[in-house]
Amino acid sequence: MTNRVVAIACLIAGSALLGGCNDPAPAVAKYAPPEVSVVNVKSEPFTVVRELPGRIASVRVAEVRSRASGIIVERLFHQGSDVEAGDILYKIDPRPFEVEVMAQEAAQAKAQAVLDQANKQAHRIATLASQHVTSEAENEKAIAAKRQAEADLAARKAEVARAKLNLDYATIRAPIKGRIGAALVSEGALVTANDTTNLATIRQLDPIYADFTQSAADLIRLRDALDRGDLEEVSKGAAKVRLIIDGRKYPLDGRLLFSEAKVDASTGQVTLRGEFPNPNGELLPGMYVRVMIEQGVDTDAIAIPEQAVQRGNSGSSEVYVVKPDGRIAKQAIRTGDLQDGKWLVSEGLKAGDHVVVEGFQKFVAGDLVSPISTDAKLSADAAAKPAVN
Repeated sequence: MTNRVVAIACLIAGSALLGGCNDPAPAVAKYAPPEVSVVNVKSEPFTVVRELPGRIASVRVAEVRSRASGIIVERLFHQGSDVEAGDILYKIDPRPFEVEVMAQEAAQAKAQAVLDQANKQAHRIATLASQHVTSEAENEKAIAAKRQAEADLAARKAEVARAKLNLDYATIRAPIKGRIGAALVSEGALVTANDTTNLATIRQLDPIYADFTQSAADLIRLRDALDRGDLEEVSKGAAKVRLIIDGRKYPLDGRLLFSEAKVDASTGQVTLRGEFPNPNGELLPGMYVRVMIEQGVDTDAIAIPEQAVQRGNSGSSEVYVVKPDGRIAKQAIRTGDLQDGKWLVSEGLKAGDHVVVEGFQKFVAGDLVSPISTDAKLSADAAAKPAVN
C-alpha cells in the first residue's frame, strides 16, 4: 500500500518536483579546503624609522625688559598676539628724557660757541707769531685752547647722543618677531633700567624646534649597521624627521639639525633636535610629540602586515606559513620595528614564503588550505564592484 501511495505521489507531482523518486541516493559531498588570505613575502627596500618622545621648543625666546627708568604710560599690544620685530610694546613717560635732551643740546651749543672763539683767537695769534709780534708760547697756548674747545664740543655731542638714546629707550619695542605672552606690567607701573623683571615674553614659533632623545645603544647599533652596509643613509648631512601629534601625523616634514656630542650619564640618552616649519602656529613650546626620524634604508628588508604576526604562549612571535603542499605550518620569527602597520622581520622568513593574514579561525597547524593572495583578492573585489555611471 505504501509503495502505491509513493508511486501515485510521484505521478501527481511530476518529475519536475520529485525527480529523485527513482534516482539512487546522492553521494556525500567531497571536502573542500578552506580559503585563507596570504601575503607573498618579498625583500624590498624599507626605510628604517625610529619613533621617539620629544618636546616642542622655541627657536628664539626674548624677555622684554626696560632699558630706561620711568613710569609706564601706555601698552600698545594685545596679549597672545603676533608681533613683528620693532613693533612698539610699551611707552615710558618721555618728558624727563626730552628735558635732558634739551639741556644737553644747550650745552653743546655753548661748547660750539667756545670753539668758534678759540678758532678765531688761535688764527689771530698764529698771524701775529708769523710776524714776530707775539711770542711762540702765546701761539702754543692758543692752539691748546682751540684743541680743548674741540674736545669739549665732542663730549657735549656724546652727551646729546646719550640723552637721545635714553629718550628712544622710553619707547620699548619688540626685539624679535614672534608671539607675545601676557603683559606682566600695566600702565602706571614704575620700571627701572636693566631690571631683572621682564615686561613680557616673545617666542618665535616659525620655524620651531622639536627636542627628543634616543638611547646611546640604539645610535651605536644604527652606526654599526650603516658601517656594515646593512643600512644605507637616507641622505648626506641631514635626515628627514616627522612629527606625530595626538596620534595623527603633522603634515609638514622637518630636518634633523644635530646630535648632542655627549651622553646623559643619568639616563644614557643622546639629545637630538629637529627643525619644523610652523606657519599656522599649531606647534606650541612645551607640547609633547612623537618624533619619527628616518635613520637609514634596509635595501633587502622583509616586512609583513601587523595582523599576520601571532603571539605564542611564551610571548614569542609566530606566523602561519602555507607550505608548497598546501598545508599550514607554524613558524617562529624574530621581529624588529613596527612601521606603518608592518613588522620588520629579521629572522624566520625568506622571500617566496606565503604567510597567512586572514582566516586563522578556519584551520589548525597541519590542515590543508586553499591560499588566496591578498593582491588577487583585492583585484577580484574590485572587479565585483558594480560600475558607476
